[in-house]
Amino acid sequence: MFLRTAIAISLVLFLAGCVTTSTTSKNQTQQVNSQIKELQDKVYFLEQELQARGKEISELEMELDNIKRTEVYSRQKTQTAPIANLSVRQMQTALKNAGFYRGAIDGKLGKQTKNAITKFQKAHGLKADGIIGKRTTEELSKYLN
Repeated sequence: MFLRTAIAISLVLFLAGCVTTSTTSKNQTQQVNSQIKELQDKVYFLEQELQARGKEISELEMELDNIKRTEVYSRQKTQTAPIANLSVRQMQTALKNAGFYRGAIDGKLGKQTKNAITKFQKAHGLKADGIIGKRTTEELSKYLN
């Protein structure tokens, strides 16, 4: 009888342990599933963020390309703009081409060149002061080619 009781108690404890283990396993499984779900949600959120950042980067790259194109256009425009500072030879050449200078292209800013500059300025509606400023340079540059 003692043996039966001992076996019965052992069997009850064994079964109780199985039930406890089974319950514990279910709880652990639920926790793991819950953690997996949380991680999946985080991954989804991060993927959405990544897509948004990718779109932002694409827009910024397009904006940068537009800025670069504008800079290239500005540089090209600047390169084809009238010469800012003409040499005396260039002034004499332009004045000669425009019909205001009859002397030699010698690179010397003499009386004849100064008179031609003043006549050129008058003829083109510029301030006839004999000074080669920006507007006079722009007008003269048209006659260099």
